[in-house]
Amino acid sequence: MSSPPAPARLVDKALVPRFALLCLGIWLNAADTLVTATIMPSVAKEIGGYQYFGWSVAAYLTGSIVAGACSGKLSIAVGLRAATAISGLVYAIGCAMSALAPEFVTFIVGRLVQGLGAGAVVALCYVAISALFPQSLWPRVYGAIAGVWGAATLLGPALGGLFAAVGFWRGVFWMFVIQAVIFIGAVMVMLPGGKREEGGGRIPSLQLALLVIGVSLIGGAGVVASPRLAVILAVGGVIGMAAMLAANTRTQDRLLPKSAADLRTATGLGLLTIFACEAAVIGFTVYGPAFIQARHDASPLLAGYVTGAIAAGWTACALIFGHVPAHKDGRFVRLGAGVIALGAALSAWAVPRGNLMETSLAFAVLGAGFGLCHAFIARRTIAGAPSEEQAMASGAVPTSQLIGGAVGSAGAGAMANVLGFGHHGIDAALATSQGVLLFGAFLPLALVGFTAAWRLGRG
Repeated sequence: MSSPPAPARLVDKALVPRFALLCLGIWLNAADTLVTATIMPSVAKEIGGYQYFGWSVAAYLTGSIVAGACSGKLSIAVGLRAATAISGLVYAIGCAMSALAPEFVTFIVGRLVQGLGAGAVVALCYVAISALFPQSLWPRVYGAIAGVWGAATLLGPALGGLFAAVGFWRGVFWMFVIQAVIFIGAVMVMLPGGKREEGGGRIPSLQLALLVIGVSLIGGAGVVASPRLAVILAVGGVIGMAAMLAANTRTQDRLLPKSAADLRTATGLGLLTIFACEAAVIGFTVYGPAFIQARHDASPLLAGYVTGAIAAGWTACALIFGHVPAHKDGRFVRLGAGVIALGAALSAWAVPRGNLMETSLAFAVLGAGFGLCHAFIARRTIAGAPSEEQAMASGAVPTSQLIGGAVGSAGAGAMANVLGFGHHGIDAALATSQGVLLFGAFLPLALVGFTAAWRLGRG
């Protein structure tokens, strides 16, 4: 798709509305996790479902993965404008389902639908950059919209906390419904309506099906009464994920690069590092606000901001160290993964047993680890792929992070239910005695990520 003639400055009045459209689309996804994590204790108090806590994140991220893989084909089939509008509509429907949910199962289905819509919206917004801006401005647009993620770090907990504080958590989702409707209207006015040329390969249906099955089995382990059945489901989930990787190497329609499962390659090591680190720490986002509220009698707003220290640490270090030259990638890959493992260990103690300041600092260290290394892991992961797979490797970086988040949040929910947090919520005494086990159970994954990063950082 060729770029339209346009002014050369991003602040030009002809480009500002287009940039605002992209920012709104990215915001719909960027703010979601922190906003929802902040209100989850309030949601569970009203409609129950503590045993499904992990699914609030796992369902959303799983939907995002599936949608991201399918959005390109949707754009080819119906055109960029229609595809983006449809995705926005799906997101709005998912938000409305969660807002209206009388019980937690409907709420989780709504979260899945939200993920499907939001994942496609973000993917298509990045596609739309080439349709809305001249090529000379693309780097500046990419850099500017990265600020939306930083803004979500600051505003997400505030929005969730304010709505939860007044006892109207459903208002969060109605607010996003309104924003989605505005987004759809702007899309219909601003985006081109023509269809893209055919191409891009087929949707990796088998891998997506195995991924969904694997995440579902791991999450299902936390909601069954029989310990034996829980173990069987968890093992089945791991087998499902392994089958997804095996299938990915044997087909031309890939979700990940062919070398994703080959730990002799930089691409395989990089994707493993990203997956393992995200899976190890997502539990703090899922259960952190609930623990903080229960242990410290904190408001939802305060709990949201303490948890938001993870994102704040990430953003700060990414801004400070984001322009490190390529020959220093290795040392930052190793340093960052080591800081992640340290932050995870500190947080596993601080959340159930530390005070609010200690918890905030531990979370900031955890986030700083990601900020120190994420961009450099991505650079080595992409560069290590064959030239014909570098575009796929680029897309695999966020996909691997989403998969790690989905698996980790499902696993955290399962572990929480095993330890007794899934029936009556987070009891302060139980949080102190069992919380270290809940969060510490995932530290081996952080060590796996560090080991892979150490090997990736060679040279």
